[in-house]
Amino acid sequence: MNPADIDAARDLMSFIDDSPTPFHACATAAARLEMAGFPEMREAEAWPSGPGQLGYLVRDGSLVAWSVPSGATATTPFRIVGAHTDSPNLRVKPQPEIERAGAQLLAAEVYGGALYNSWLDRDLGLAGRVSLRGGHLELLKVDRPVARIPQLAIHLDRDVNTKGLMLNPQQHLVPVWGIDGTEPSSFGRFLASELDVDAADIVFWDLMFHDVEPGAVVGRDGELISSARLDNLASCWAAINAITDTSSSASTSIHESIRVAVLFDHEEIGSTTNRGAASTLLDTTLERLTLGLGGDRNDWHRALAGSICASADMAHATHPNYPERHEPNHWIALGGGPVVKTNVSQRYATDAHSAAAFIEACARVDVPVQHYSHRNDIPCGSTIGPITAARLGIPTVDVGAPQLSMHSARELMATADVAPYRAALTAFLN
Repeated sequence: MNPADIDAARDLMSFIDDSPTPFHACATAAARLEMAGFPEMREAEAWPSGPGQLGYLVRDGSLVAWSVPSGATATTPFRIVGAHTDSPNLRVKPQPEIERAGAQLLAAEVYGGALYNSWLDRDLGLAGRVSLRGGHLELLKVDRPVARIPQLAIHLDRDVNTKGLMLNPQQHLVPVWGIDGTEPSSFGRFLASELDVDAADIVFWDLMFHDVEPGAVVGRDGELISSARLDNLASCWAAINAITDTSSSASTSIHESIRVAVLFDHEEIGSTTNRGAASTLLDTTLERLTLGLGGDRNDWHRALAGSICASADMAHATHPNYPERHEPNHWIALGGGPVVKTNVSQRYATDAHSAAAFIEACARVDVPVQHYSHRNDIPCGSTIGPITAARLGIPTVDVGAPQLSMHSARELMATADVAPYRAALTAFLN
């Protein structure tokens, strides 16, 4: 393997391992932005005005970063890369303690379109955020095995290998975290101990389980990456690298667009939340940047008229064991480069205008491009692309790096796709 590909892959895995939840993903991205000279801004405060500004803001599990070139005016358009921080998983219910059949369990709710079976027989950690009295929010990351969902033995389900595994999410996806005969389970006391606070100070939580096994380079010659949350932290990693790389380049002063990277939460559940792609987060940020350049709302609309967005979300590689599930003439190879995703029903926002912008950017840095189209007889997924295009009225191209096992607790991609994905998004921004 190319050493540069291995280095990029290991940096990606470090980003993912540090980010078991959207809140942690934003903290990880923020730390990298600050190292690159991006200061944090608060939505409730005034921002510095004028050209030449760098900045970022965090709203819960979402983040927006921007780089305003020194030559920007009130009508300078935006060039945007968008991704999402969330992945399907299991999330802890408000009253989770259950005792049944000699075991102590934690009730969990399925978040997003998770592959249920992939969460069985895995060592699970716990992470998220906890609300304390007084309005304080604390990040929690228990990165050791604290729970596990045991699969039913084949002796009690003789047809599992011939008729398939059937899982009821209410009954069968309940993690075990203790046994009877020990101290009765108290989730609040456990959290208090992990955070070193009084249990009475805990008000509420947004907590979720994650596979504690770190990402790994696998394959005969290290050709593959096995990791949780490749969908879509690989795109978040690439987007943050793209904006930091372009903002440190010599072209900053003459760049013709304001560069923006936005990482939305809640894509996996439809995006219609206070911080999802259907929220006002991105458009209000862009409007404030125009106002900071001395413009008004009319100037903001003029700036949008020249803007463009790349919605970066991982793409389906052609599965070697299920090739019949893929559209003929549109097979996608692991290691074959970034993918442009097209759907005429606008489940992906790509059109001729937006696709050309991305394809030409890839050509400038010698990155090959693949083209994905979904089978007509299988429902197609979607992304933040159509939502962003509709909210802002700007051309949007849906792109991604190819992977297998999408929405599994453990996913797979090619090592050789990591660096080109970053290079493609960097070229698009630049």
